Amino acid sequence: MQTESPSTIRFVEIACDESGSEGENLVGGNTDVFAHASVRLDTELATNCVQEIRSRIRSPALEYKANHLLREKHRSVLRWLLGPSGPIHGHAHVQLTDKAFFVVGRVIDLLVGEADEAISIGPAQDQHAKDMAVTLYREGQPALGREQWQAFLESASDLMRTRNRLGVRASADPFVRMVDVLRPMSTRGRVGEVIGLLRQARPHAASFRAQLVGNPRMIPVLDLLIPAIVQAVTYWGEGGKPVAIVHDEHVSLTEDRIAQLKEIVNKAHRGRLTSLRLVDSRLDSRVQIADFLAGVARKIASDELNRRGDAELTGLLRPYVDSLSIWGDDRSWSVLGPAPSTRS
Repeated sequence: MQTESPSTIRFVEIACDESGSEGENLVGGNTDVFAHASVRLDTELATNCVQEIRSRIRSPALEYKANHLLREKHRSVLRWLLGPSGPIHGHAHVQLTDKAFFVVGRVIDLLVGEADEAISIGPAQDQHAKDMAVTLYREGQPALGREQWQAFLESASDLMRTRNRLGVRASADPFVRMVDVLRPMSTRGRVGEVIGLLRQARPHAASFRAQLVGNPRMIPVLDLLIPAIVQAVTYWGEGGKPVAIVHDEHVSLTEDRIAQLKEIVNKAHRGRLTSLRLVDSRLDSRVQIADFLAGVARKIASDELNRRGDAELTGLLRPYVDSLSIWGDDRSWSVLGPAPSTRS
């Protein structure tokens, strides 16, 4: 792919897709990791790449997905695609989100931290809130027990959902009661301190629910796609370059939401989003490549998070992973996260 000098670039166009989206159902769903991939390829190169994948796999399927590449018999194709001499190396990027850590970061930012823009662009924007989120995420289950930890995650998620699991708007009361239950169980250590702060912030929980109910245009705080797109613009727009996005169709990317997204990017000074155009992934080879990358990245990262990682595949994925991925587990991040001074 030809590169242009910064002075001649009018905008950077990237193609994006996601894997692992289940709406606001971040706890107890089918996936525990969300991945958002972005690629900067011209259409001809992307089309050749898709054709090469099809010729190597030779499946009769009309549409190829990441699961084709993840089959053991096609491992060599996946190695070729992600490898340092492959067609997307240096031209693709992926942000990973551990859904449970996202929930923890959100609830702390909203109730204890400085929520402001964090409502729209991601959890734990200030360092103090981030430290608390990491502490609670890493030490919460050992301190509280698996059952109570899961119950806490569910109550925190329900507090922040636009609608609860029964489709009826919920109050903050279940979360408040849960924090009261956990407080005696966590009187010592750093987890106890965080739970104590959440207990003190109970009035904020009620006011947040009121704000959520009263503002139907408010971007759901459990939306994983918006902060991922913002980060993609930040990455590809480094140095002030404007970014245009071609994205696979997604139910949450309405015209109103896209307009809000542009406002968020500009207000946060995280780059400049000139346009976001939705397409059917089957009709744009660049988006198909983003779809492949998002799907394989989610599976590889989830396996690593759950201690069943494949060292070779994790190593192949690592150069593509965003350093600002929303990830709290230090063991898996030590092998997933980009090595210092690397940029895909």
